[in-house]
Amino acid sequence: MSQYNLRSRRPLKAEPGGLTPAGEVEPSVGRGAGIEPSVETTSSSSTLLSVGDGQLFLMLLTVRLLNAAVVQTAHVPDEYWQSLEVAHNMVFGYGYLTWEWQAGLRGFTYPLVFAALYKILAVFRLDSVTLLVLLPRLLQGLFTALCDLQLYKVTRKLHGKGVAQWTLLCQLLSWFMFYCGPRTLTNSMETVLTTAALYYYPWPQEASTRVSSKQLVTYLSLAALSCLVRPTAAIMWIPLCILHLVTSRSKLHTFALHFIPVGLGALAWSAVVDRIFHGKWVLVQYNFLEFNVLSNLGSFYGSHPWHWYLTQGFPVTMATQLLPFVFGAVKLWRKQKLVLFVILWTVMVYSFLGHKEFRFIMPVVPLAMISCGLWLHWLSPWLRFTTMAFLLVTNLPLALYTSLVHQRGTVDVMSYLSQEADRHGRDMSVLFLMPCHSTPFYSHVHHNISMRFLECPPDLERRPGYMDEADIFYQNPSEWLKNNYGPDVPLPTHLVMFNTLHLDVEDFIAEKQFSKCAEYFHTHIPLESRLGNYVEVYCQQEAT
Repeated sequence: MSQYNLRSRRPLKAEPGGLTPAGEVEPSVGRGAGIEPSVETTSSSSTLLSVGDGQLFLMLLTVRLLNAAVVQTAHVPDEYWQSLEVAHNMVFGYGYLTWEWQAGLRGFTYPLVFAALYKILAVFRLDSVTLLVLLPRLLQGLFTALCDLQLYKVTRKLHGKGVAQWTLLCQLLSWFMFYCGPRTLTNSMETVLTTAALYYYPWPQEASTRVSSKQLVTYLSLAALSCLVRPTAAIMWIPLCILHLVTSRSKLHTFALHFIPVGLGALAWSAVVDRIFHGKWVLVQYNFLEFNVLSNLGSFYGSHPWHWYLTQGFPVTMATQLLPFVFGAVKLWRKQKLVLFVILWTVMVYSFLGHKEFRFIMPVVPLAMISCGLWLHWLSPWLRFTTMAFLLVTNLPLALYTSLVHQRGTVDVMSYLSQEADRHGRDMSVLFLMPCHSTPFYSHVHHNISMRFLECPPDLERRPGYMDEADIFYQNPSEWLKNNYGPDVPLPTHLVMFNTLHLDVEDFIAEKQFSKCAEYFHTHIPLESRLGNYVEVYCQQEAT
């Protein structure tokens, strides 16, 4: 007699690690495709995670909500300026939209998630600064928990439960996922959507089973949504979709009834949403790719050598998990070449782009954890325990330091300015004498006061010798202040700067009768000369 899953009432099939619902592809399926089945080697390996997917998600959600609450630092400007600041402007009618939004390079699909959250808070009059800052991060923490669960499920589908549980533990121990996962970055959401789509993707070992239309539409929809959130997600999905189409039994049917409708539907959604909020018809996906890839204007914000992701980017994101990844890659090549190919392909293509950042390759980190999980599953219990302990003691301190200590001053100062705005109201004005977008903005102040920062838009016309406002300021800070705040120009009530700038502007501070009214620790290790260890606030004497 068949056994049944009491929750889903689906018949269960036996597999080496226990029972699995019928319809979920077993690791042993597809020997003909050259994929070796996963074999559970120890009883402890198969019983470590004995809870159902629902219970597992609740556990992961608890972990990621705590993770989100712990993050108190700033990583990159985009986590505010391309999500929360836009959402604040959409709901409350004031805020700053950077040049990308004016040029139509960004879509409103991702900020719309937080705009909906802000709108709910506004309707119920709960839009305090605390909730406006905390709840979006908790929401992204929820999405990251879903990413963890889908990684576990796709690994279980490909390699069995034993490998899946070690893959999940590696994901949870990753300092980089802890640091970036709950941040309101398009890269974080791209990672969530990509990992979820990979679970529904028709992997080669499913060739002997009939993949439902619902599964195909689900994976294509999630993949398309990831490209709407961040168009460069197409780098990963182009080869995967081509492989799916080439290996499909009915190519024309698959293309006409799945690829075309989902693709057109995604573009229609993007076009309508962006038409509403941009106020005109705009194809942001093309504009984004044209700026960052075809024209390579993204290098205005810094360029790196072609090997940067291989020598710095990927090793830093993986940290001590790089060794398990390398050892596991040998087994991954034998068991599931496609996963390793996707990792290498994505890193290779990104290497051809001039502007590089750690977060750009965030979507391959969960895939890399599959390689780590494979190696850990192969180890003896004692070596596995030793390795996991090593990963814990090397990743946890780094995760906590970067999330609680490193670069927190630019966030803390905004809380102070919000409190000052409670006191002074619209009479308050702030001038940020810092590299552009160093701090969050109205989403962290929630008062419609006058605030100015040094702007740094690229020169879309490519004029020779172009310098942005921030560069002009740092060439001669005193001269810039003299030219912009002469006798007839009202002074700001508050100046915000890094401590390294003080000597360059001390004459202006003394002449205009500013005094230091607050100071916040920022970092032990400034990453560039314009940054400092502390963020300082200077107030006009009548404003203190």
